[in-house]
Amino acid sequence: MIKTFDKYIFFRMLLTSSFVVGLLIFIFIIIDFSENSGEFTDRGASLSEIWYDYYLNYIPEMIRLVSPVAVFAACLWLTGQMANRLEIIALRAAGISLYRLLAPYMVFAILVAATISYLDGYVVPRSNAIRAEFEQKYIMNRTERLDRNRIFRQESPDRLMLVNYFDIRQKTGYRVTFYTFDDDKLTETMEVGRISWQDSTEKWRLVNGTIKKFNDRGYEEISFDERDTTLNLYPRDFGRTSSDVYQLTYPEIRDYLESIERSGAGGIDMPKVQYYGKLSYPFSIILVTIIGVAVASVRRKGGRGVHIAVGLVISFLYLALMKLFEPFGYTGAMDPMHAAIAPHGIFFIVALFLLFSARK
Repeated sequence: MIKTFDKYIFFRMLLTSSFVVGLLIFIFIIIDFSENSGEFTDRGASLSEIWYDYYLNYIPEMIRLVSPVAVFAACLWLTGQMANRLEIIALRAAGISLYRLLAPYMVFAILVAATISYLDGYVVPRSNAIRAEFEQKYIMNRTERLDRNRIFRQESPDRLMLVNYFDIRQKTGYRVTFYTFDDDKLTETMEVGRISWQDSTEKWRLVNGTIKKFNDRGYEEISFDERDTTLNLYPRDFGRTSSDVYQLTYPEIRDYLESIERSGAGGIDMPKVQYYGKLSYPFSIILVTIIGVAVASVRRKGGRGVHIAVGLVISFLYLALMKLFEPFGYTGAMDPMHAAIAPHGIFFIVALFLLFSARK
């Protein structure tokens, strides 16, 4: 009998969660389209671009965002329904504890968490990149760039770069100066009017350059019109945005963080917090499942209304706690990993407390 009941819980959770996810996505698309339709029209976006480039590529991100809420709502609804029908009391009378009842919920939560982790690591970044390009073209009036003017980078241990302006779309930098040192002594400078990335050769093209090599008698000056060269920097190292991490897969994020550290760029704590946040985010689905079963397994006056109210409060506190810790990680007041996982750790303790406190 218990195996049949496990299947019942699993598939009811699947159907209810899917319904809530679909409903929330539908509501979001309706609201978003009503707010942005005028801007879409004014900027010349076609219907196919709006649907295929924007909303279709927004759906994976929305699934990722609303899945914890959907699973939590399904858990509260299903468990509360069983509690109101006295099914949970009957199971306890048959010798089935709350911990055993939790098993099919946990199997479902772990499978959903694994799915969200895969989506977040390999599917959502690709769709986010396409959507971000659409937003830059048709919606966004402001940029999310972290690096704007006068960008300093360390191209090698003894060579620094100053880029006065970098156009990330054209992959071109303007008024660039290279400084080469021998210990603390400046030995060479190179001023370039423009550098541009060549996709075909994966090299940088330097245009209108002047090299000054310093010696005991002064300096030697060499000019050139154009030359291609290899640098230990790539276009992404000059055009970082606050949403870069959300457009990269897990392996790409690790390369991206190494690239930032190698180039000597500042502000590395923000992408680290975002990266660890992505890794730990699916764990929230498991936590809200435990909390949902513990809260809804007990009959309360007010029935489902009380369960829904408690669920909303817990969801709000969880989200608020994540947003509260993030700035500490961004500014370096906390270790980025600790800032990302601390909210989950706190709610893990809360989940265990509620579970152990529930009537078995």
